[in-house]
Amino acid sequence: MLKITDLHAYYGPIEALKGINVHVEAGKITCLIGSNGAGKTTLLNAISGTIKRTGSIIVEGKGEIIDKHSRFIARRGIIHVPEGRHIFPGLTVRENLETGTVNWHGFFGRQPYDKELKEVYKLFPRLEERKNQLGWSLSGGEQQMLAIGRAMMARPAVLMLDEPSMGLAPLVVQELFEKIVEINKQQGIPILLVEQNARLALEISHYAYIIDGGSVKLEGSSSELKNDPRVIEAYLGKFAKKN
Repeated sequence: MLKITDLHAYYGPIEALKGINVHVEAGKITCLIGSNGAGKTTLLNAISGTIKRTGSIIVEGKGEIIDKHSRFIARRGIIHVPEGRHIFPGLTVRENLETGTVNWHGFFGRQPYDKELKEVYKLFPRLEERKNQLGWSLSGGEQQMLAIGRAMMARPAVLMLDEPSMGLAPLVVQELFEKIVEINKQQGIPILLVEQNARLALEISHYAYIIDGGSVKLEGSSSELKNDPRVIEAYLGKFAKKN
């Protein structure tokens, strides 16, 4: 679904990604694991077109996007839920969800989005209960649900999630990850997941990439990597203690 080849990304003169190759298969959850500063978030930003990059990013059926603006990329269905949620605190829950339609509703005529709204409320019933509350008044878990719900309103062809568990209680994280699996299984949406909880990420994903220093150091099926002694020593033990 998403084929990334020889991807380099830059913050000014600093090369943050150094020739990364990553494939996101249709209907699968692919996760990115690595320490802080390894390049995981940078990879999502590069795909979204918000930083300078070179190489190739091909979306199946929609062609090359490496030279495209972030607005164009969003219209192609590559939808990014950034680290830290970034909801609109002064808008209601429903208004926040409505902003997710701008890439197809706002640019291509006034199209109804009741169907999308109904699906989001079915996925996250708490959002419907709080649809008239302002974003700032939600709990951290509810804000993360809102951020993902807003992304679902955008009709994603690929959903990119950056650290969805950050700052959340373990029970909330478990509930949230069940919803992520549900999105993937029931709607068939491929997901590219960056997650600090490496153990949980490997449990729900199909394929994984280990990133360090802006390069892919290891890759394989998640079931294999979660039993790989190198991954256990470098990431699972450390993250298990941290989380």
